[in-house]
Amino acid sequence: MSDFFDENQNISDNIDMAKKHIIALVDCDSFFVSCEQSVNPELKGKPVCVMSGRGQCVISRSKEAKKLGVKMGMPYFQIDGKLKQATYINANHDLYAQISEKVMAVLKDFSPNVEIYSIDEAFVDLTGLERLYKKNYLEIAQMIRQEILDRVDIPVSIGVSSSKSLAKLASDKAKTLGEGVFLVGSRKILPLLKNTSIDEIWGIGRNLSTLLRKNGILTAYELVNIDDIWLNKQIGIRGLEMKHELLGEMVSPVSNEVKLPKSIQKTSALAKFTSDKNYLKNSLNYHIHRACMKLRQINAKCKCVSIFIRTKDFKVICEKKLLTIPTDFELEISDIIFNMLDGIYNPKILYRSTGVILENFVFNNASQMSLFGNSEVDSKKERLSKCFDKLEEKFGKDIIQTGFVKKDV
Repeated sequence: MSDFFDENQNISDNIDMAKKHIIALVDCDSFFVSCEQSVNPELKGKPVCVMSGRGQCVISRSKEAKKLGVKMGMPYFQIDGKLKQATYINANHDLYAQISEKVMAVLKDFSPNVEIYSIDEAFVDLTGLERLYKKNYLEIAQMIRQEILDRVDIPVSIGVSSSKSLAKLASDKAKTLGEGVFLVGSRKILPLLKNTSIDEIWGIGRNLSTLLRKNGILTAYELVNIDDIWLNKQIGIRGLEMKHELLGEMVSPVSNEVKLPKSIQKTSALAKFTSDKNYLKNSLNYHIHRACMKLRQINAKCKCVSIFIRTKDFKVICEKKLLTIPTDFELEISDIIFNMLDGIYNPKILYRSTGVILENFVFNNASQMSLFGNSEVDSKKERLSKCFDKLEEKFGKDIIQTGFVKKDV
């Protein structure tokens, strides 16, 4: 692996990469933990874990917690002995979303072409930026990393190469080697692939990994040396694209086109088992409010609304309704949800969690007005929704309560 740190080779890589499209994958380190440490600096340098739901299992760990032996996905009831030295925090996904937006805003200041891959990852097209910043691509990535740390106080690892697949492998190297930034030019591709198992390749899941291993393909290097005809027959076009991406050819360009998510789901466990219908409504109203806020943030309306409630013995009861007119107005959606609740609620059953799902999205500018719609009423709904959002933006989360008062949901 020593060839990865050859300074002369890095210079050659930068010269060679000037002729290609250059893609960076920016990956926030232990993102949920980093967010908690950003708002509470006393947690920095300490073993910290973020827990899912109401402390059910570990979903993010600081490097100090990893050294203690805390495993990803470990349920809280298994944590004992020295593992109790860590600080365990319930996840605050609204905080993480806010910080994610700030990280992405920094990236967009550097490049007009940023593709947000997840809440803590984004691909950035760096092509041509060496002329603007008068720096090579390695130095630009280092500059981006420092800017995010200075402005948002979030550490990131950045992989740089000529395709998304290689940028993803490079970001993994940046993280595991502790360098922060890792660049893969043409001279590094084959050494990297020889040291990469197929399980580490972006896009290869368990079933595909099993198929490849059965055919004696154990590394990325062995994968790129497979005949195209065999790949196409066994895996299809996806296999061919994967091969060419690993060889440094940009098959999938960075796209900043906004894509609507397939659904927005908000759910959580109740603070206690209950058969109190108003308690369930209270919980559902909270989820509806958060889901509608997210819907308005992506400038969309939904055409399908679902409710689900989970009983004490983990049985899930669901109901779905298709809407004639798309909406993002929470008071309208809550009426629909509560009507569905009336049909599935049983006062003799104890419930443990609630949730809502919004689906079938359309952009606001793409939605058509109904023949029987009331434009004045719709305008009032839109103004009221914007008022909700502005109040929360100014005064903080949960400043607005609709329907029922939120208590321990």
